[in-house]
Amino acid sequence: MTESQQRSRPPGTLKIGEIGGVDVLVRSSWLVVAALIAFMLAPAIEAVEPGIGNGKYVAGVAFAVLLYLSVLLHEMSHALMAKRFGLPVRSITLHFLGGVTEIEGEPDTPAREFVVSVVGPITSIGVGVVFLLLHPVVPDGLLRLAVDALAGANLVVGVLNLVPGLPLDGGRVLRAAVWGITGNPHRGTIVAGWCGRVAAVLVFLFPLVQQPVTGRPAIPTDYILAFVIAFFLWSGATQAILSAQVRRRLPALRARQLARRALAVPHDLPLSEAVRQAQEAQAGSLVVLDVDGHVSGIVNEAAVLATPEDRRPWVAVSTVARTVEPGLQLDADIAGEPLIRAMQRTPASEYLLRERDGAIFGVLVTDDVDRAFAATT
Repeated sequence: MTESQQRSRPPGTLKIGEIGGVDVLVRSSWLVVAALIAFMLAPAIEAVEPGIGNGKYVAGVAFAVLLYLSVLLHEMSHALMAKRFGLPVRSITLHFLGGVTEIEGEPDTPAREFVVSVVGPITSIGVGVVFLLLHPVVPDGLLRLAVDALAGANLVVGVLNLVPGLPLDGGRVLRAAVWGITGNPHRGTIVAGWCGRVAAVLVFLFPLVQQPVTGRPAIPTDYILAFVIAFFLWSGATQAILSAQVRRRLPALRARQLARRALAVPHDLPLSEAVRQAQEAQAGSLVVLDVDGHVSGIVNEAAVLATPEDRRPWVAVSTVARTVEPGLQLDADIAGEPLIRAMQRTPASEYLLRERDGAIFGVLVTDDVDRAFAATT
């Protein structure tokens, strides 16, 4: 079983395939989109194909599939560029308002952030131009209608995604620009997030001025759509701002400074004696050595406290230790976001810290990290 198969899918999503090791998921809300697109295109389809009957709805759903395949191209361009820069890509999810590419971590330079962000809109605009070029060579009728609609839709998606506000791609482009100018990625996120909030307000108010702009008065569905899009933009922008405010406090978290001194004890030593030796040595944690003298486990503090004192002389210290998996061994100099990501990848209550030469530096306790983070607020 591959790693992507082992990952659990978010509720309400269906995996439809895998491209380059990246799961492609579809949210159940897409069915609503397909039905809505089929309903809205039905009159135009019937106009170019008189007598098509209920086939107009089938054709509308087929168009919705083609449209979301072009959205998939947009998201795949993000994914491929991210992977080119060494960033793991977990999944691509197609949803009601388009798609999202889940990338683990972020580009390490403003230039890479710019490229990963801008490649999606460029792809959509490129697809739209290709369909525009096909217009003169396709016959009149349903095929030309599909080509024209796909051209317009992709051009709109590409241009709108360049609006400089998070969570749109243009917001990440703006973030990269501010990051490059100020040298502060968190400031870039906050600026782009506030621009995203402004964009959300403008979208929400657009139906009020729609008639002078488009020549068509707003109808109830215009207000509903504007509200949905504005809510999506405002929520994404707000989440980005809050995330930046949290993440700019992360550099203060340094594993070396938060580590507890560790005492190494034999695996068969009675727990009571191990605790006594740790107290005598003023060590805050215990690590267990196997018969060859190698570290085999980290003693779990909660398990020690849960063991009654009258039983501790009869319990081997190894019975309250967690095996040291690769994810539980961290570089003693790890700090900030890399530290948090490492802890998120392998959740645990204790981690073994090692020096570059492999020597044991100490044990990092998750509760200590949480308290240190809370103290930075």
